[in-house]
Amino acid sequence: MAILQQEHVRVWDNCLKTIRHLINEKSFNTWFVPIKPVLLEDNRLTIQVPNRFFYEFVEEHFVQVLKQAVKKELGKAGRLEYQILPLGNAKKEYKTSRQSIREQVTISKEEIRNPFVIPGIKRIKIDPQLNKRYRFDNYIEGDCNKLARNAGLAIANNPGKTAFNPLFIFGDVGLGKTHLAEAIGNEVLEKHPDKIVLYVTTEKFTNQIIQAIKNNAVNDFVNFYQLIDVLIVDDIQFLANRTKTQEIFFHIFNQLHQNGNQIVITSDRPPKDLEGMEERLISRFKWGLSADLSIPDFETRIAILEKKMDLEGVDLPKDVIEFICYNIKNNIRELEGVLISLIAQSSLNNRDIDVLLTKEVIENFINNISKEITVANIQSLVADHFDVPVEKLHSKTRKRSVVIARQLSMYLAKKMTKKSLKAIGETFGGRDHSTVIYSVKAVRDLIDTDVITRETVKELEKKIKMSLTI
Repeated sequence: MAILQQEHVRVWDNCLKTIRHLINEKSFNTWFVPIKPVLLEDNRLTIQVPNRFFYEFVEEHFVQVLKQAVKKELGKAGRLEYQILPLGNAKKEYKTSRQSIREQVTISKEEIRNPFVIPGIKRIKIDPQLNKRYRFDNYIEGDCNKLARNAGLAIANNPGKTAFNPLFIFGDVGLGKTHLAEAIGNEVLEKHPDKIVLYVTTEKFTNQIIQAIKNNAVNDFVNFYQLIDVLIVDDIQFLANRTKTQEIFFHIFNQLHQNGNQIVITSDRPPKDLEGMEERLISRFKWGLSADLSIPDFETRIAILEKKMDLEGVDLPKDVIEFICYNIKNNIRELEGVLISLIAQSSLNNRDIDVLLTKEVIENFINNISKEITVANIQSLVADHFDVPVEKLHSKTRKRSVVIARQLSMYLAKKMTKKSLKAIGETFGGRDHSTVIYSVKAVRDLIDTDVITRETVKELEKKIKMSLTI
């Protein structure tokens, strides 16, 4: 048994040497250092990962890297198994809702072949290429996505029969376009199991066309796509400047739309901003509904993070959740990445998950974590809270709302920074130290006598501590 234990450690160490040369150091430390080898048996290497969330992320982003490393060590017959265990090594146990499970991945699995069919076949059974994790019940609704989500639900109930054809979903990277598009496909299959649904990226679509041209099978290719009831095309912007691909897609689009079949398209920009695209295609993208996904607000980000925690059975302290959501603002994928990294770092280093550990993890994702609170940061947050321009805090105006915001800013600057009274006064339009002293005393008196002021100061202090941004 001792020999087997040494062997599985040796094999995994060699795999890590290969992996280290294929990815950057940050990804290696985050996603592979926490993995532990467990067993090697019959060319099957078992490795342990902290949780299912971690496993799914590694599988989605690094499966080819793993295949290459395991194949190099164990040959073509090599296989990799994941052992997923609840966290039990950290000082505080973050329980999972699932028992220990094992997930197996065959390294020698062949790539899915291009979906060509023999002419004359009218209905076929195909793999929809959907990720079953992407569903409506774990896609949190907020003001940032309400229109697109509701349109998607309407389509799922009655594909091809709504005014939302095509549905053109656009937004920046990491805001949930792919999740929503695939959720539509999964919901269609659940409610209409007889429908043929296909999800395809633009890159894969283009590669299929190239193969079709090489094999003189373009007609078969077009025939296949015209049989799809719900076609989901991800990242259509990559169709730019690909004349032949655009031409073929144009004919497929027209035929599907004419037949009443549903088309869902995602993009990182609205149709009008697509460059290198034929006007006739752009005009068709505008036929249905163009729905944008914007950056989720703070409350929606918290709801999204808590939903991801529920799915994994992970419990985080409230101040940690708020700290993450104050700092990760523009990318939902980064919320997921921080959560996974946090759990991994806690398990690996046997540390409690607290704000200090969270700050260390987040610094790997963004560059605007400040080492100290600044007066400018305080002014910005207070001005935003009272909905007044920051410049007004520097002015001589005596408008009541501005005076209150200015005095509170001075009080918080005195309490939360190391600046002198004179230095603080200088940042408020060149006021002298006596003005700062008066403002600090005025706010202290109000805190002692006025509940609203007391609660406002608490809320502002919390925002300032959580933001830690310049």
